[in-house]
Amino acid sequence: MADQMVIEGQKFINSYNVTGIPRVEENGRTGWAVMFALTRALQHELGITALSDSFGPTTLATLQSRHPVIDAGTRHEKILKIVQSALYCKGYDGGGIDGTYNSLVAASVRELTQNMGVDAALADGVTPKVFKALLTMDAYVVTEGGSELTRAVQQWMNGRYVGRRNFFVVPCDGHFSRDVQKALMFAIQYEIGMSDDVANGVFGPGTQQGIRNNLLSEGSSGTWVSLFTAAMIFNKRGGVFFSSQFDADLATRVRSFQNFVKLPVTGRGDFQTWASLLVSTGDATRKGTAADCVTEVTNERAVALRDAGYQIVGRYLSNVPNTSLDKKIKSGELGRMAAYGLSCFPIYQTWGGEAAYFRREQGVADAFAAIERAKYYGFKPGTRIYFAVDFDALDYEVTDNILPHFRAIRDVMNEHGQGYLTGIYGPRNVCSRVAAAGYTSASFVCDMSTGFSGNLGYPLPSDWAFDQISTISVGSGSGLIEIDNNIVSGRDSGQNTYNPQQITADLDVSMDMSRRNALLADVQSYLLNSLGVPEEGGDEGAQSLTYRSTTQSFDILMSFDGLVTRLARTFRMRKAIIQSPLLWEIRMYNTLDVVGDEAVIDHYDGTGISTKNDASTGLGQILAATAIRGRNHCIRAGLIGGTIMDAANENDLWNVWQRLHNDHDYNISTMPAVLIEGAADVGVPQPSMSTSDEHTRLTLARYNGTEGRAQNYGTAMLGLHQVFEKYNAPLRGL
Repeated sequence: MADQMVIEGQKFINSYNVTGIPRVEENGRTGWAVMFALTRALQHELGITALSDSFGPTTLATLQSRHPVIDAGTRHEKILKIVQSALYCKGYDGGGIDGTYNSLVAASVRELTQNMGVDAALADGVTPKVFKALLTMDAYVVTEGGSELTRAVQQWMNGRYVGRRNFFVVPCDGHFSRDVQKALMFAIQYEIGMSDDVANGVFGPGTQQGIRNNLLSEGSSGTWVSLFTAAMIFNKRGGVFFSSQFDADLATRVRSFQNFVKLPVTGRGDFQTWASLLVSTGDATRKGTAADCVTEVTNERAVALRDAGYQIVGRYLSNVPNTSLDKKIKSGELGRMAAYGLSCFPIYQTWGGEAAYFRREQGVADAFAAIERAKYYGFKPGTRIYFAVDFDALDYEVTDNILPHFRAIRDVMNEHGQGYLTGIYGPRNVCSRVAAAGYTSASFVCDMSTGFSGNLGYPLPSDWAFDQISTISVGSGSGLIEIDNNIVSGRDSGQNTYNPQQITADLDVSMDMSRRNALLADVQSYLLNSLGVPEEGGDEGAQSLTYRSTTQSFDILMSFDGLVTRLARTFRMRKAIIQSPLLWEIRMYNTLDVVGDEAVIDHYDGTGISTKNDASTGLGQILAATAIRGRNHCIRAGLIGGTIMDAANENDLWNVWQRLHNDHDYNISTMPAVLIEGAADVGVPQPSMSTSDEHTRLTLARYNGTEGRAQNYGTAMLGLHQVFEKYNAPLRGL
């Protein structure tokens, strides 16, 4: 909603005709663009020529020398207008934008500094550090999801330490964040006794030694206890209150935290407990009992790992295409590890190093690939596969990219995973948000990346299974191996028995796109010469009413080649048995199909006059009842996961029909189930890589129905199947 006074502030910004002060949109909405423009305007008024979005040391020092306090005695109209505009942007009354420090401005500044917790520490008015905070998007009241307890700590730190040179006002919004984490580290360094020239907000040797010199236990009191309870609160430890007294209740809460992060349970504020509260690695010298590595675990390395106390090893299901790094599990490696008492948890990662990789389509592909590789190596149902997010994802990237990616993984794993569980590898914030969405059941946390914004200011995820804290070398000679050292929560013990490896060499692979045009030409020739279907339209039946040419239909089919390939490999059937009816139904889509769809929509979600509660729909032209029958058959056979539905129940029918109609992936993914159920219905074996032509014809005929014309459909589709096989078969086993 537009705020008129924010608009006035934006107009004030746009009144400048100064290089380096950009125009802003006059929309009444506060944002970083507005705050940056106000910062540049202030720099200009201070005589700074190199304007910047950053309110840095030069701006701070210049402001301190010229206007150490902005108050009723200040006579600088434009600087006062900047203050007033910023107050409105922060939600306070700026008393108009008239360039005066009037009584409304004074009252708002007092309210602001009280909200910051600095009213008793700083002079009345706008001091340089308050001005710096004013020109940010930070909030000083509790925002949605924030905690009053956290806000109390934020205000206390501001009030106690704002006078130190490098301590700046932190948000008081009730949320733990990277800036608040760094402020807490500064506070600890100040209490250790570090000067402003030494304190740097880093958990270095001096800070660590200072903490070791100030250990806490029941009965302790003072500022160190306040800082310790602050750290506990920031780590979302329930039942902890901000206090300067270390009482029995706090000791109980400390023991709970120590047990959660797998530290010795002492109930004291010892160094390891402090470390786990302050940095993502905790005490990085801790020895874990799990490891992950890109190196093959040979006999000698297995002995070295076992003798070093390791019990579980994370290994990769696949290599990254077109790279030289060979990190995947080797033949016989899992059995060798098991022989030496080592379990394994599988990791799936190809790229995953930037936000652009993560999207729904890639999530579908990754899930299918991970399932296939896990089956290939013989991992049993109950195995959890960890999908990697190997970069410092910002919060909006989690929302826009990673959540849709993992939702797709969840959906495919639930339907096709046959008992495999979904885990995630990534920074704390990523793991926590994906878990909160319900897409994963355990987290493998990359806490070794202490500088990641997704680790700083975020507690350890509640569902953590492995906590990666350091890279070390184990063993010597031929047993030497570099590993990532991981702490284990006990949530996932890995696997140590395996099914026989699955052979995948005879399965279909993706289309060789260098032969795409040749395949299209053969498809066009077959449709025209054998079935009388020209490139566009046609003279038989409803052909004249069709919307798509053969080429357009083929292009659509090829755009789903990845999905069709993965489905065929998952069900271990030929791609062609999916491709042939899919291409045909896409090509034959016509006006009558649209009429049927509209009638179904009207029945459920329109006037209700239509009595038509089902119709073939979507790319594969599948009836909802047919989809339900096919999916139920495959669920009962253990081929897919899911919930049994009732085709006689119109709620089930409508829900499935909508997905078939609106979701191309769901529609195409339903086709194998329909084909499998159809084969069973006509008494022939489930489609496979060795299905005979006659059984293929009968299965394809059943896809069309049970009427006499279905046999003609099956014959026509068998011919199209053979066209696709001409191109698919030579690629198998390459």
